[in-house]
Amino acid sequence: MEPTRTFDLLTRMQNQFADKTDVLAGKEEGKWKRYSVKEYIDYCNWVSYALLSMGIKKGDKVAIISNNRPEWNFTDFGISQIGAVSVPIYPTISSEEYAYILGHVEPKLIFISDKNLYVKIKPIIDQIPGIADIYTFDKVAEAKPFTGILALGKEMASSLEGQLAKAKTAVEPSDLATIIYTSGTTGFPKGVMLMHSNLVSNFIESSRIHHIGSGAKVLSFLPLSHIYERTLSYHFQYKGVSIYYAENVGTIMDNLKEIKPEIIAVVPRLLERIYDRIISKGKELRGIKKKIFFWAVNIGLRYELNGDNGWLYELKLSIANKLVFHKWREALGGKIQIISSAGAPLQARLNRIFWAARMNVLEGYGLTETSPVVSINNLSSKEIMFETVGPLLKDVQVKIAEDGEILTKGPNLMLGYYKELKLTEEAIDKEGWFHTGDIGIFIHGKYLKITDRKKEIFKISSGKYIAPQVIENRLKESVFVDQVMVIGENQKFASALITPDFEYLHKWASINQISFGDNEELINNPFVFAQYQKEVSEMNLNLSDHEKIKRFRLVSDEWTAETGELSPTLKLKRKVLYKKYTDVINNIFSVDKNSDNTYHSVC
Repeated sequence: MEPTRTFDLLTRMQNQFADKTDVLAGKEEGKWKRYSVKEYIDYCNWVSYALLSMGIKKGDKVAIISNNRPEWNFTDFGISQIGAVSVPIYPTISSEEYAYILGHVEPKLIFISDKNLYVKIKPIIDQIPGIADIYTFDKVAEAKPFTGILALGKEMASSLEGQLAKAKTAVEPSDLATIIYTSGTTGFPKGVMLMHSNLVSNFIESSRIHHIGSGAKVLSFLPLSHIYERTLSYHFQYKGVSIYYAENVGTIMDNLKEIKPEIIAVVPRLLERIYDRIISKGKELRGIKKKIFFWAVNIGLRYELNGDNGWLYELKLSIANKLVFHKWREALGGKIQIISSAGAPLQARLNRIFWAARMNVLEGYGLTETSPVVSINNLSSKEIMFETVGPLLKDVQVKIAEDGEILTKGPNLMLGYYKELKLTEEAIDKEGWFHTGDIGIFIHGKYLKITDRKKEIFKISSGKYIAPQVIENRLKESVFVDQVMVIGENQKFASALITPDFEYLHKWASINQISFGDNEELINNPFVFAQYQKEVSEMNLNLSDHEKIKRFRLVSDEWTAETGELSPTLKLKRKVLYKKYTDVINNIFSVDKNSDNTYHSVC
């Protein structure tokens, strides 16, 4: 029988993968701690028993603020089995966002991962009535430990077994399973209400796009508090794929080599960094090795599906794989077959070259409000097209509005926004269509292509439209560029703020004997300015005249989720950036007005 509630996955695993010894795994004191199916079910049940004994009932909210780790899963299913509602929250957001979310959702209990988060959040929680307790997964001297929850659950198991059975039976597929606060790129987040049926329909149908199943491994490093990784987690459990949690972002490459997964899931920025690191290594080669490396790269960047480049190209590609690309696979563990990419547009060159290297990138599209998958390139049916996000998932509908906006509905569509009826009515029209805010088209009547965000497209003063994401992605193809934000609404021309890839820029400066005291001094060096002018000029050759970047500024700050310029899924927070660089932006459009074609590189 197919699952109808998220926690039905536990029964499915017991029936189909009972002997599995590593359904989940996380690092503890430098060693992998693996959990069998039986242990997984026991831990989830102990959490449920503990919550029942504490008076948590159907509909109550329980928050999880943690990095990825097996305890996250134990808590998630422990909450859902009794009909309570999980509220996952990013562990990297600001104190103001924690205060807003916790005050808005009013959880009865909170589970927190570690001491640093406890210290940050405890003062906020003390100001919010109704929160009964906080438990920490790590041992924190002044906090109640998660081990206490497990001990209580064990103690109450025999007396509450019948009550848990009744609670599980009472949970309907149409019941609220979770409230996920969207990270957002502007303002405070909205609480997206998702039913069990939303999540289940999505992970079952998205699991059919590939052949990989029991016996395979995935390394998980995107946040489980985001719907993309969470639904993938259900998807992998449904298929019997073992989930190993990376220690942190800095250990991903080491963890890949340790566990040798068949699948990883990324957002485009992470794949860009992996590619840039590989290319950087290639630039350090000398002589014939360097020539062979970049010969292979040029072959890979021309890759077409289904052998469309002809037999001679395929012969050259086979040689490139033997000489170069096999080392790329080894750097990612040696067994990678599938890279799932979503969350933002993926540069076409990355799709082509990783496919050429025999690592199939499956780009998809979705939103928190759609649980999340709307469409995805399908390896099983061979319905794949580069520069698109693939065909629609089964039973998901999409239509393109007159202004190009993507509208969608289906079994994956949310109930609405928590406590926000007006916002829900603005997002979902009277015919049930959800207005995504994304602009797109269908290619060949089947493959959905995202062209930009509706709210991010802007007009310059001539009335011409600029789609900033397209230009930003092209400029980020440069090894010198880490992040870029295209600006120019209501101005005479488009401009950009650019954050250099300082790791690469430092190496380049050293090779070119450019001395500098800090990053600010470096970006104001005339030789550095000239290099970035060259990068921008080359990119401009492929743009329409009104799209060309006429001015730019290099900035010495690195934009990260931790410092607030990026969302947890590494998308630009444009409102934050506009506020942070108000003076710089004003200067771009006020200085030297009679010389639109000059470039400026002043921080």
